[in-house]
Amino acid sequence: MPKLKTKSGAAKRFRKQASGGIKRGSAFMRHILTKKSTKRKRQLRGGTAVHASDVRAVRAMLPY
Repeated sequence: MPKLKTKSGAAKRFRKQASGGIKRGSAFMRHILTKKSTKRKRQLRGGTAVHASDVRAVRAMLPY
């Protein structure tokens, strides 16, 4: 069986956690920030977990 390649785009966006979950950064924080409330921008900081329905697809992109 040949080695599997990691999708480099996915490697930049997702990180595996020791617990087995996958974390990702929040979207909507790059530009057009003036119309977004301070509360909304504060809650978009930091990372969140990948949704359960998407975990299988992300794991396939990150085999190692």
